[in-house]
Amino acid sequence: MSQKPKPSHGLAACPGCAEPLDSGDRYCGACGHDLTALPVGGPEPDRPTVAIGTPVVWPDAPPRDAGSLSTATQHPGDLPGTDSGGRDLPTLAVRTDGVPEPGVPAGSPGDGPTVSGSGDFELAAPDPRTAVRADLTAPAPAPAPAPTAAPAALPAAGVCVACRAGRVDTDGYCEHCGHAQPRERDHVERELAGLAGAVSDRGLRHHRNEDAFAVSATTLPDGSPATLAIVCDGVSSATRPDEASAAAAEAASASLLAALPRGTHPQQAMHEAIVAASEAVNSLAREPGEDAGGHDSLRARAGGAPACTIVGSVVADGLLVVGWIGDSRVYWVPDDRTTPPARLTEDDSWAAQMVAAGLMNEAEAYADERAHAITGWLGADAYELDPHTAAFKPDRSGVVVVCTDGLWNYAEGPEDMARVVPPDAADRPLHSARVLVGHALDGGGHDNVTVAVLPFALPSAGAATA
Repeated sequence: MSQKPKPSHGLAACPGCAEPLDSGDRYCGACGHDLTALPVGGPEPDRPTVAIGTPVVWPDAPPRDAGSLSTATQHPGDLPGTDSGGRDLPTLAVRTDGVPEPGVPAGSPGDGPTVSGSGDFELAAPDPRTAVRADLTAPAPAPAPAPTAAPAALPAAGVCVACRAGRVDTDGYCEHCGHAQPRERDHVERELAGLAGAVSDRGLRHHRNEDAFAVSATTLPDGSPATLAIVCDGVSSATRPDEASAAAAEAASASLLAALPRGTHPQQAMHEAIVAASEAVNSLAREPGEDAGGHDSLRARAGGAPACTIVGSVVADGLLVVGWIGDSRVYWVPDDRTTPPARLTEDDSWAAQMVAAGLMNEAEAYADERAHAITGWLGADAYELDPHTAAFKPDRSGVVVVCTDGLWNYAEGPEDMARVVPPDAADRPLHSARVLVGHALDGGGHDNVTVAVLPFALPSAGAATA
């Protein structure tokens, strides 16, 4: 999702950890490397390897016993020389069989090989056998007169998934190795038994998930069920796009759940829900204490307004209602695949405007690098709020696919989408949403991917005559 050109740091991968980067990244999502502080100068001077000018006589390796399984090695005491201070190196014997020297008590630093220098410190070499536990539980202590309890293991949520040794700080990075931890929104699933299923995934290229969704069910005043889905896509060139999408999805869902049981027509309820979502996103750009009318002092005027797109659908009493702003879409896929599927929304995008004006055909427009530049979005810096809504009354059963461009980039046409929707999507909506997300990831996963699947069934004959 793009709203305006992004600054480019000119790097394809992070110089710190080699993680792939997007052109607009200011920090590496894996190691936190500051990409804005990179030096502008030319390449570093070459540092050629210099050959040793005088011959070096290396001592012969010590003989190896025929029955020994250990590799012949040189120990510090075997090679004469001096340390960095000019003193003779120690000639202490080094034991590799794990048996302590006579007179050295068990449990002392002499249990393992030591590195001795000037006498200031003696550091025990680490024993790799003590680091095989992933739950950070300390090894059992040596027998002692008074039993000592081992330290409690860290909670699983606080342990780094990469090194399994460090705690995770409040910023989501390991304090030990610096690795970025998976966020809660990296992969989210929700199912309403038999009514709806939705999946959102970070994708394979982005360092966070800026999409959000909400699926819910309620009842109309006559007791008939109503199912709704809201999908929002954060505008990545804006600030805090993940917060914008989450706020919009929550506000729109809450508005629909309040309006539908009161008897508000689903299409009018969808319009009001988009307005409520817009207000929720606008509030993110206000200064603390500022009311809704203080537009002139919005941080949006400085180009810092959070923004997102929105698309939603309501299935209620044989009616299919959709609403949107931006380029997220709704597709209709009938259960009978011999009948044609359809796209129920029109993009607010540069490509759609070119096609509508007759300047390009659809294939040419969507192949252009400007195709995904949106012309409508939710946010305090939006040109105007113009919610689009439409109502349909299908004459057959099927499923409604509500998705972001992270999915439809890989199944753009209605026929393409129908081919990847499983035949049993009406019976297994969550499974179908997983399949569709997997299709996008298999295609490259260049964007966040979010999809909700709503089954649509015709009202029963008894309900129609009641």
